[in-house]
Amino acid sequence: MPIFDPHALECLAAIVEEGSFDRAAVRLSITQSSVSQRLRTLEMQAGAVLIVRTRPLKATSAGRYLLKHALQLRLLRADLDRDLQALAPREAHSVQGQERMAIAVNADSIATWVLPALQGLAQSGMALEIITDDQDFTHEWLREGQVQGCVTALAKPLRGCQVVQLGVMDYVAVASPAYAQAHCPAGLNAHALRDMRFLAFNRKDDLQARFVRKACGLKSPGLQQNFLPSAHGRVRAAVDGWGATVVPLVQVQALLQSGQLSDLAPTVRLPVALYWHCWKLESALLQSLTDALRQGAAQALKA
Repeated sequence: MPIFDPHALECLAAIVEEGSFDRAAVRLSITQSSVSQRLRTLEMQAGAVLIVRTRPLKATSAGRYLLKHALQLRLLRADLDRDLQALAPREAHSVQGQERMAIAVNADSIATWVLPALQGLAQSGMALEIITDDQDFTHEWLREGQVQGCVTALAKPLRGCQVVQLGVMDYVAVASPAYAQAHCPAGLNAHALRDMRFLAFNRKDDLQARFVRKACGLKSPGLQQNFLPSAHGRVRAAVDGWGATVVPLVQVQALLQSGQLSDLAPTVRLPVALYWHCWKLESALLQSLTDALRQGAAQALKA
């Protein structure tokens, strides 16, 4: 197996993360021609094209393998520097604030339990990049090597990764009392769906349809939907009467108790099991992320 130049690997990572050659050059403090040269050298060594010239630039299948390798080297360097820092604090500079830990997390978890779970690590100086996506798609970021871990609904571990069961998040269908009275006074049912509009996160979001299938016994409900890619924004829009939405119960519990939102199906809950996937590496930083998320989930989610 060839030994790849770590500078060239870091250049590849910068190109993918920044999305362009010029921004990668600025980040690495080198010229754009040097970025191109390092990439060409790496492609010759790998024997494959590593970057697709799109906007933004993206890694090819071969590029994703090398990208994952580059990020793993970053993590190992960060662990090494952390150990050296513990031995010689004045001589070794901490890279904990430089080597960014990238994770993919669904928006509902970010809006509820993930940020409190990571607060201690953030305050200790860990640099974090949190990428948001639907819980059924966050694992693709890990599969493509763009993050070190992800919170996902996928239970089966990805190749080269370990999986930790975090818990179950219950989802509930809510709307403002006025909207509920106007569109579904008898509660959520198949008849009411004709006049209702649901607020979904994006076109990947199937929680609205899954909840309706369970609550109304419909196989393929045709829902009228607005798309609003913000967990907090959808709750705000529901309070303001834009429509109904399916959100974590823990997120809207206080609003239900105060009467600002109405539970459209009080006897129905949609449980979504969440899992943490991360690389199988002996890494103190990665382990600290795993421990923090496991502890935060234990406090916020159902077992």
